[in-house]
Amino acid sequence: MLPIFLKTLPFFAIIALGYGAGRLRIFPPEATAWLTKFVFYVALSAMLFRLTVNLSFAEIWDPAFAAAYLAATGGLYALQFALSRLRGVSLAEATIEAQVGSIGNTGFLGIPMLAVLLGPSSNGPILMVLTIDMFVFSSLVTLLITAARSGRLTLGSIRTLALGLIRNPMLVSMVAGFAWAGIGLPVPAPMAETLTLLGGAATPCALFAIGASLAGRSAERLAVAGWLSFSKLILHPAAAALMALVVFPVAPAAAGAMIAAAALPVAGNIYILAQHYGVAPQRVSAAILISTACSILTVPLVIAWVAGT
Repeated sequence: MLPIFLKTLPFFAIIALGYGAGRLRIFPPEATAWLTKFVFYVALSAMLFRLTVNLSFAEIWDPAFAAAYLAATGGLYALQFALSRLRGVSLAEATIEAQVGSIGNTGFLGIPMLAVLLGPSSNGPILMVLTIDMFVFSSLVTLLITAARSGRLTLGSIRTLALGLIRNPMLVSMVAGFAWAGIGLPVPAPMAETLTLLGGAATPCALFAIGASLAGRSAERLAVAGWLSFSKLILHPAAAALMALVVFPVAPAAAGAMIAAAALPVAGNIYILAQHYGVAPQRVSAAILISTACSILTVPLVIAWVAGT
């Protein structure tokens, strides 16, 4: 356990530095917003392109893996939605809470950290988790909130959702990487060096941006936020372990990567959605803050378990 904790410590130390810089106003919210855009549109996209251009689609796509992750995450999503509705919250709030309790920060935290901790063999499974989260669950929350607001789904909302997916730089970079690999052309040396430099910036910048963004978050509705954090950090990896190790025939290394990805704290982009739609943004903010702080201990525990140490 201790060796894994020491390996994860630098990642969380950079998050802590970002948090401190944000709290001291050395790094104001405007700077955090621009750094996040740099990571999202440039650095992380370069990292994803570099990863996918060296992978075949077969190394990522695994029907058993996809079924296991969809069953684990979808089941927890449905459970959280049902429990929220039993508390008497609205359809839109129940949808946001379900998203909070079952979708992790795979893009900004999982890809940079887990590839280092679990090795290159985890790249394919982690990218699969990221793709499913974006295509299935990010689309689902948007459609459900839209339907809850208007009482029906319109072609306009579906078109907007489709355009959002097409314009997502992470998806675009992965598709471009697969396309380049499919053509079979080598990556020119200057291009490869540029991607390496930009991709190398993704990890520290993404972690620092996570910390800086947490500095402005408030901890309200602690009981609900604490439950949602418990769901994300404990119930989600437990559900992934059940599906990947017992129900579906997922290879051990891929199953370990899935479980580790499921143990990640609440995804930061859920707050953007909550704020955009005006649905419980403070509750989401509190869950992101609590789950990220608690993940300093829970993530090393899960990684130590899946790594067999």
